[in-house]
Amino acid sequence: MDEDPEAQSIRWKRAAEAEGFASAGAWLADAADAYLKARARAGRPIPLAWRRGRFMVRLESGEAVEVNGHVSPPFGAYRGTPDGQGCPGRHRHTLVHVPERRIIATLRTYRQCQALAAEIAPVLIRGDPAGIVERHRREAM
Repeated sequence: MDEDPEAQSIRWKRAAEAEGFASAGAWLADAADAYLKARARAGRPIPLAWRRGRFMVRLESGEAVEVNGHVSPPFGAYRGTPDGQGCPGRHRHTLVHVPERRIIATLRTYRQCQALAAEIAPVLIRGDPAGIVERHRREAM
């Protein structure tokens, strides 16, 4: 059921005008923001976009260091433990709350870090994610 892109564009422009937006892009951005806020209020995971990057983390020793890893603000994940970046073969990945440079959890896989970040993103908006973090730690064992 492919729709004619031109007809869709016209419909979206009309809807944007009816809602008082200057463009269909602004109207769609507002709709996407409202959708993500509703997901967060419902406690559903928010899709996060990860990219390679560097970020600061406060290690268990108290030292703040820059690490290589993956970033999806406000989160970062790196291969390693709270002691520092890991060696190849050591399967541990650490999720960090980047603005505070605070380690959230160390899990077995990067994918587990991504899942935890997606689940606690809406909770960070509402309050303390401690219960979710503890469940992910238990499941990672």
